[in-house]
Amino acid sequence: MRILITGATGLVGTEITRLCHESGIHVNYLTTKKEKVEKNEAFRGYYWNPSKAEIDARCLEGVGAIINLAGANVFQPWTSSAKHKILNSRISSLELLHKLLKENPHEVGQLVSASAIGIYPSSMTKMYEEEEKELADNFLGEVSKKWEAAADELKRLGLLVSKVRIGIVLSADGGALPQIIRPVKMNFGAPLGSGQQWQSWIHIQDLARIFMFIITNGLSGVYNGVAPNPATNEDLTKEIALALNKKLWLPKVPGFALKLAMGEMSGVVLGSQLVSSQKIQDEGFSFYHVNLRQAIQDIMHKKTGA
Repeated sequence: MRILITGATGLVGTEITRLCHESGIHVNYLTTKKEKVEKNEAFRGYYWNPSKAEIDARCLEGVGAIINLAGANVFQPWTSSAKHKILNSRISSLELLHKLLKENPHEVGQLVSASAIGIYPSSMTKMYEEEEKELADNFLGEVSKKWEAAADELKRLGLLVSKVRIGIVLSADGGALPQIIRPVKMNFGAPLGSGQQWQSWIHIQDLARIFMFIITNGLSGVYNGVAPNPATNEDLTKEIALALNKKLWLPKVPGFALKLAMGEMSGVVLGSQLVSSQKIQDEGFSFYHVNLRQAIQDIMHKKTGA
């Protein structure tokens, strides 16, 4: 069986592709850049342009499952045009996949689509599980709800559909960690806001393994893509400083200053999501990285080659 991955050359997609190749699973991938199209047995690229509803139907050849990671980067100034791009890039990608599967013969039986823990409201005390009915009443909440609804439309085609609500991804190659490391290295690191807001994190290796675990076990439904032990923003910053052998000299960055600098997007770093990983663990998934200190040190060692 081959797996079709959208966003295969991104942070999470690259790690999933690596796991596939380690397991002898061949990958088809979709890219909006024709120069990134490769053609070899293990890694076949196909062009698509969701904004224009263009896709190479040959991408379905031999495919039994689809992993959908497509979507514009959330970490950009939230202008009206940027918001439109962030939302529409996610919806149009899934709509195009739906159209492709509906109109062409295929062997696809499963879709695993990315989502985000931003779907949960901000809370300093409540532990969120997948069955939570109260959803965030903000832009990220709206994006995540519509993203998941678009994925669920593929159930109408007879596919098993799963959504992975991704937390803060820790990786040496991108995501949130390098952004936090940079000021700490320069002795400008500091907790944000109160520093007590919960940040449910996950090591990139475990996140990729969750996607593959869902496919291997034929699971459907919603799963939180977070590690078992969430941390506060202050703890996360301190652990990074410890791994870098740096001290945090500066006071906490006031919330009002972040709101002035970042506007509505400040909610991404000031919001608090205490999210449970129990559901995926109950299915039999075992995390490699459950402790924040160990996870950060593992990433640092890989980054430095130590």
